[in-house]
Amino acid sequence: MPKPTSAAAYVAGAPKDKRAALARLRKLIKAAAPKAREGLSYGIVAYKYEEKPLIYVGYAGDHCAVYGYSSFVHAHPELFKDFKQTKGSVHFTPEHPIPDRTITRMIRARMKEIEEGRAATYAKTKRAANASR
Repeated sequence: MPKPTSAAAYVAGAPKDKRAALARLRKLIKAAAPKAREGLSYGIVAYKYEEKPLIYVGYAGDHCAVYGYSSFVHAHPELFKDFKQTKGSVHFTPEHPIPDRTITRMIRARMKEIEEGRAATYAKTKRAANASR
């Protein structure tokens, strides 16, 4: 199977059980960030806003995932407690998706970081949280 050359081709080539979940994410991201540029990077769907990484969307094995998100996930752990997380991703399944509202909030938070020129990282977020205690 040839490598996809567009986000649409990536989603179309995804396993049937993940295709609808990925298409839903594309729709949500486009609605929340209509000026974001969609493409492929690192072999998965990538969105850039003001030429900065906004969010990445992909699938592997038994899950789908969002990558490269803002400090939003670390600032709101209660919203992601039911999802497996790695240092830079949140995993979900088509049967247990991240809620639409949460994805939209995540996108808007990252856009705000980009607009304000902040390159939020987990370390910065953690330092800020510890400082406020």
